[in-house]
Amino acid sequence: MTIALIAGEDSGDQLGADLVAALRRRYPGVRFVGIGGKRMQAQGFESWYDIKELSLFGFAEVVSHLPRLLRLRKELVARLIAAKPDVVVGIDAPDFNLGVEKRLREAGLRTVHYVSPSVWAWREKRTEKIGRSANRVLCLFPMEPAIYARHGVDARFVGHPLADRFAMVSDRAGARDFLGLPQNVPVLAVLPGSRSSEVTMLGPGFIEAARKVAAELRGLRVVIPAANERVRASIQALLGDAGGADAPQLLDGHAHEAMLAADVVLLASGTATLEAMLAKRPMVVGYRVSPVSYRIARTLNMLKTDVYSLPNILARAAGMGEKILLVPELMQDDFTADKLARATLELFRDSERRGAIVAAFEQLHQALRGDLEGHAGDLAAEAVAELIEAPRG
Repeated sequence: MTIALIAGEDSGDQLGADLVAALRRRYPGVRFVGIGGKRMQAQGFESWYDIKELSLFGFAEVVSHLPRLLRLRKELVARLIAAKPDVVVGIDAPDFNLGVEKRLREAGLRTVHYVSPSVWAWREKRTEKIGRSANRVLCLFPMEPAIYARHGVDARFVGHPLADRFAMVSDRAGARDFLGLPQNVPVLAVLPGSRSSEVTMLGPGFIEAARKVAAELRGLRVVIPAANERVRASIQALLGDAGGADAPQLLDGHAHEAMLAADVVLLASGTATLEAMLAKRPMVVGYRVSPVSYRIARTLNMLKTDVYSLPNILARAAGMGEKILLVPELMQDDFTADKLARATLELFRDSERRGAIVAAFEQLHQALRGDLEGHAGDLAAEAVAELIEAPRG
């Protein structure tokens, strides 16, 4: 048996590693091929290309790499058709994977798309296109299958893997001990992005905001986890030669521990906001893309929601109110160091508000686990195996 997987970035590599491990328990002799990172390869995955080939940031960046991506997609499709895997699982990276899945499905291969694109934010009609690409869609959020059902697409909620990795009651003291932080001081975790291109775009604003907060909060400790060596180098360049006991503490990884240790998290919009929610930490979210990317999105009227961070989106879906924003969002023109610092200081100074946010995050954490029995990787593997073993019709 051969199973192909295509992961596009670090988060997809983790999902793919969990899925590979779960499928291998079910099919001990299976061969895994495609595109994956170090975590997937550690599970015995055979990666044909470097996962960094698909890690891009924004419309403008994708356009500049389009010829190379098109060549890669053509070559990958040909190799997969020749390999004739029992199923092909595209993990996230929809701009690349959905096109690959469509061509493979037309060639007679069974396809799965793991991680639904944000159809609740970016045009619900996309579900029909996704349905033409994938025989089955695996959803991480409980509100998504109903959207696909309205368009006749087979979609399954398999739970969110991050919900399995965080305890319902977080251990702040243990995280601070692990990172060598005092128990009796305010702590701010800053996460300016998981890619060096994000750090280049967003890092200066986040770092300056952290400095402004530190100037107002006596004894504040700032921790900044770096996703990889390139990101660390980019952050270090922004920090300069700042030293002393109160200087920001730059970490190699350990993003979860940094969040758990913090009183407040200041971070870029994306999956990290979900992680901070599961860590039960109040947060301030900021983001901006290149002016070209922003103009394209606005001109095409692509965005269909007025909230951006996953905690706020999940709160809306859970019926917590249309006007309630659990998480302050400072996007595009509002993404300034002054506004980020002001919103962060307000959270530090309002303990009652922080308590209410933590209670809401606990409810949302439970919803991501749902009534499902088993971990997300196992449930995703079950949905993939069911498709493999189903008779062709």
